[in-house]
Amino acid sequence: MSDSTPPPTSPYAPIQPMSPSDEKLWSTLIHIGGIFFSFIPALIGYLVLKDRGPFVRAHTRTALNFQITMAIAYAIGVVLTTIFIGLFLMIGVGIVIIIFSIIAAVAANKGEAYKYPLTIEFIK
Repeated sequence: MSDSTPPPTSPYAPIQPMSPSDEKLWSTLIHIGGIFFSFIPALIGYLVLKDRGPFVRAHTRTALNFQITMAIAYAIGVVLTTIFIGLFLMIGVGIVIIIFSIIAAVAANKGEAYKYPLTIEFIK
């Protein structure tokens, strides 16, 4: 190998950062997706988009922590349906998810940071 031979290139393209408007769009969609599909949109968004920008990373991490917390609360509600109080817990969790996800989506769309209340921080 001579000194004029370039080093082998990587088969992978470097990760391109997102534009601020794309970061806001994806952050908003991930929060709204949590209303319909629980933690799945936040998990996929975190795994795929976390390296594309700090704004989308913060929002996907926050949404994922919230959705995992709410999934645990919902599972506890399912277990507690045997003593009837679980039904109220499940309804309450559903209402909390809808309200806070909409608030978070509006904040993301405005380009603001948002931290969900009632959230256990699994991913830091």
